[in-house]
Amino acid sequence: MTARDATTAVAVSVHEPADDDAHQYLAFTLLGETYGIDLLSVREIIGYSKPTPLPGMPEFMLGVINLRDHAVPVIDLARRFGPEATQVHQRSCVIFLESSGQELGVVVDKVNAVEEFSAQRIVPPPGFGTGLRRKFIKGMAEDGDGFTILLDIQRVFSTDELAAMGTTPALNDNNDARLAVS
Repeated sequence: MTARDATTAVAVSVHEPADDDAHQYLAFTLLGETYGIDLLSVREIIGYSKPTPLPGMPEFMLGVINLRDHAVPVIDLARRFGPEATQVHQRSCVIFLESSGQELGVVVDKVNAVEEFSAQRIVPPPGFGTGLRRKFIKGMAEDGDGFTILLDIQRVFSTDELAAMGTTPALNDNNDARLAVS
């Protein structure tokens, strides 16, 4: 497998929701499950390119990718959720997100589509059986074939959560915590 050039971006089509209470999510697959991230948090999607590793980072932190002259941290989302790593293949992507003013890339198996879910189609997460910490889940959206797990990226990538896992924000020359996303 050859990695696609990190400068090749995938266009994401954003349109006004048809329903006033509808919200758009970028749906993607990770370890056989379908997840959704609020489309307003997505900045760019690129084909997988191997990040440059950083010493002393936890296993889920793969390293950094140069994106428009900025070193952006990249996380293996599967490892963030559990012990299994994403198996990189031809359709693997890096989704660049913005959370609380910080940019972060996450590796996923593949990007599916932009989905629109009305509030009536979103139910609270179950109390058990998801394999994820419940606080990471914003809700479960019925999608016809089952459910799309809607992630709360503010919680998945909170500074407190990452620090609890033994991660310390790395500071650049400007004392800016670029690797921490809160």
